[in-house]
Amino acid sequence: MTDAAAPADPAVLAAHDALADRMFAAIEAGDLDAVEATWGAEFATWTNFGGEADRAGTRALLGWLTRRAQGLRYEVTRRILLPDGFVQQHVLHATAADGSEVAMPACVLATGTDGRITRIDEYLDPSQIAALAR
Repeated sequence: MTDAAAPADPAVLAAHDALADRMFAAIEAGDLDAVEATWGAEFATWTNFGGEADRAGTRALLGWLTRRAQGLRYEVTRRILLPDGFVQQHVLHATAADGSEVAMPACVLATGTDGRITRIDEYLDPSQIAALAR
């Protein structure tokens, strides 16, 4: 038999919601310093298409994305707040250099501590990224 989890503190959940809003707004704006300000010291990511990346690797990928895609916009379709982070489903909309529209569905699991994100696990179809590489 397992014990039921204690209800999460509403203030903690609200803080995670605001942290997610800040990070995704900073990505949309192409402000990588503001994105990094949402990350903890031991930040790392994992993607289903590229595996593990550290802070520098993640920043490089986001830099590439913000240079290659115009009008980045996250359409959040679902966000579940957790005691240690959040799960977000979204569609990332952008315009590629050739003028084609990109709509990339994704799911992100973000966890952290002390008001910062320490890990992101991201799941998406990488074929949508190919339009940005042209």
